[in-house]
Amino acid sequence: MTYSIEIQQSSLWDKLKDKRAPLSFNIEVTARCNNACRHCYINLPEDDSAAKELELRVAEIGDIAEQAVKLGAMGCLITGGEPLIRPDFPEIYLMLKRKGLLVSLFTNATMVNQGHVELFKKYPPWDVEVTVYGITRETYERVTRKLGSFDMFMNGLNMLMNNGVRVRLKSMAIRSNLAEHGAIAEFCRKLTKDNYRFDPQIHMRYDGDPMRNSEINAERLTPQEVVALERADEKRMKSIQQNCSTLINNKFTHKECDHLFHCGAGNWIFNVGYDGKFRLCSSLCQANTVYDLRKGKLTDAWFNFSPSVLDMRSHRKEYLETCRRCPIVNLCLWCPAHAHLETGALDGTTPYFCQVAHARADSLISRKQLGDPP
Repeated sequence: MTYSIEIQQSSLWDKLKDKRAPLSFNIEVTARCNNACRHCYINLPEDDSAAKELELRVAEIGDIAEQAVKLGAMGCLITGGEPLIRPDFPEIYLMLKRKGLLVSLFTNATMVNQGHVELFKKYPPWDVEVTVYGITRETYERVTRKLGSFDMFMNGLNMLMNNGVRVRLKSMAIRSNLAEHGAIAEFCRKLTKDNYRFDPQIHMRYDGDPMRNSEINAERLTPQEVVALERADEKRMKSIQQNCSTLINNKFTHKECDHLFHCGAGNWIFNVGYDGKFRLCSSLCQANTVYDLRKGKLTDAWFNFSPSVLDMRSHRKEYLETCRRCPIVNLCLWCPAHAHLETGALDGTTPYFCQVAHARADSLISRKQLGDPP
């Protein structure tokens, strides 16, 4: 283990003990999915009985939600896996709504039925976010590896759109749908105008499955392809250029600091896994950074456990002299959570993310202006 936990009572700890309440939380109601997407970091088979047995029951979700509301949470995102795979989804959804929460949903839309539509019409969600893997049957099912999933997706999406449910669309730019990326963007923007985004980077799986991780690696785009997609997207590139000073800045070089966390994890939002594990962010699943809400309370997780995680330090020279002092960290997917998924260590270095970050920087300013990479 190359990192250690050190709590300094006089500095970060004191500040965090009185920190603000969480504004919202994400809850993974399942890790199971009816698709088997090549790039997915969480999905387990629909019939995985062990995963199903670990899933939080409705009453447990309600108890956690009640604790979150008492702490000040106002919003909740239901995610998975595929949340609609649970036959008790309507019960979960209504229970969260009755607690006064603004409820959002991530879904692939393939399991949307008339009952869901009527539920959403009567008790509207804040929004429903749907991922578009392709706009042709060949591409969509190449990604999902599920025959018939394209027709199910189109049917579900049309049901949501035609009934006035507030839908946001997004896509993953991966090897299996790269040739169709432009058409996917056009399709999504036509339906939802400004409510479209795409992600050209993917990270490894929560369970570390070697075979599935090799599939994810095969789906990754090259740094040059990532930059080309971003440069071709006028809205995305304009936003990057406008925010250049917040993406490339020598003030990000924390040369005298050995803290691992300089992100927003655990400040305004938290994540609850399908098995009841509290995480500061959805990707942070290293053993020392999770708290079992089946054995403890959210107040303890938020006010006591969370600060101890955020005060984790690294003494590894390779990390302290590279990622820790990098001026383009905000162009990079590196963070302790992703470092752990990539390398098994919270302070691991991630060459692929680094290469993408430098390719992005080169598209904004010259390497001479930026200085030699660390």
